[in-house]
Amino acid sequence: MSPLRHDPDDGGPPAAGIDLHTHSTASDGTLSPAELVRAAAGTGLDVLAITDHDTTSGWAPAVAALPPGLTLIRGAELSCRWYGGQPAVALHLLAYLFDPDEAELRAELARVRAAREVRGERIVELLRADGVDVDWADIRARAAGGTVGRPHIAQALIRAGLVTSTAEAFTARWLGERYRLPKEDIDVFRAVELVRRAGGVPVFAHPRASRRGPVVPDRLIVELAAAGLAGLEADHEDHSPAERAHVRALAAELGLLVTGSSDFHGGNKRVRLGAFGTAPEVYERLIGLASGVTPVASA
Repeated sequence: MSPLRHDPDDGGPPAAGIDLHTHSTASDGTLSPAELVRAAAGTGLDVLAITDHDTTSGWAPAVAALPPGLTLIRGAELSCRWYGGQPAVALHLLAYLFDPDEAELRAELARVRAAREVRGERIVELLRADGVDVDWADIRARAAGGTVGRPHIAQALIRAGLVTSTAEAFTARWLGERYRLPKEDIDVFRAVELVRRAGGVPVFAHPRASRRGPVVPDRLIVELAAAGLAGLEADHEDHSPAERAHVRALAAELGLLVTGSSDFHGGNKRVRLGAFGTAPEVYERLIGLASGVTPVASA
């Protein structure tokens, strides 16, 4: 594999052309699945994972558009919650190479997507009740059939001239607090179990990203490792160098894989494709743990 260069953080792994966390218009990214794989190839990546929120709807169009020289890892980012904290803590689980037809996991993802739709429409109703000129039908149409989330509403606020960026839309005045509603998630232990049952590989996404909000204690990760968690995402835009070092040390103690990735969302975030990478030997170990679906390599 030819390495994709970036500025590595102190103590981090060498850069690699393997990005295991990206989003398309199937959830809250701004590039279609086809555009995403073409952008990845153009950036110089060798391996790309498509991990849209709670959906596999981007898999087929990404495979159909896969450029030569790029390997696609099919996955999803599952909306989870740990109910052992007070209050419960939201977290994300990256699931790689699972069988999308496994009945229980498929049903859970459908439930979460449906609840997200209801939540989005309720947020829009609250905004409109306060005189904010946003339209649910327009937001839904612009989602292009993908899973609707708050970033889609943020774009509507930008189009209305009420905020200038997605970051501003997520401040306390808007979607960060005043117009934020709770959403339904999957119990994280059940999510790990279902991903494993579907032959997938579960990796905890950005587990120490304190700038996003509350983080879970290390004791939860110890329990999740015992329940089947395979890895921790250490190198991520929202982790400080100290947080990355903490994740690496914990992974080493527990014998977990350590991944890195961009969490690319296109225009919804400033981070670029391949900004953080996963080491080739870790990637090979991850592939070896999967029995659901296989990586897809173009000719």
